[in-house]
Amino acid sequence: MNVELNDAELARRIACGEDREAEAELFRRMVPRIRFYGLRHLRDEQAAQDLAQQVLITTLEALRAGRLREPEKIASFVLGTCRMTVLNLRRGKQRKDRLLEQFAACMPVSVESSNAHLDQEILARCMQSLKERERSVIVLSFYDEQTGTDVAHFLGVSEANVRVIRHRAIHQLRNCMGVA
Repeated sequence: MNVELNDAELARRIACGEDREAEAELFRRMVPRIRFYGLRHLRDEQAAQDLAQQVLITTLEALRAGRLREPEKIASFVLGTCRMTVLNLRRGKQRKDRLLEQFAACMPVSVESSNAHLDQEILARCMQSLKERERSVIVLSFYDEQTGTDVAHFLGVSEANVRVIRHRAIHQLRNCMGVA
């Protein structure tokens, strides 16, 4: 951009239409802030990068939809989105830990670590064999814990289509892993 615009002006330009330059500039300014927040609260470089992507997507969607009433407060909006995203990540981890603790007694005896590592390698190879859309649905559904509605909205397909893609992908993964 030729003229140095402040964050509020960039937010206004994004809200008015598809101004890719304004989006890129706002992202360039916000990524270091988000990453720093992520490193401080998540203490993991990869988690901080993931946080930056998630927060930027949320911010862009809010700007494009006109949900940010006060563009002057874009930095506060981004910080609040960071805070809420980290809280959601922590809640998800706590929920997983509680479920594991609750149902640990019902789980089969743990497998040797070498077998578990081998299973992970096979699963990774099987995931790579899926088509990109199938892999995206699986990752969004089970790793990111997104609802079918969220996955459908993100991929631009119907919820029914997401269910079909997920069902077929799981079936392919089971076959590839040799699970009945």
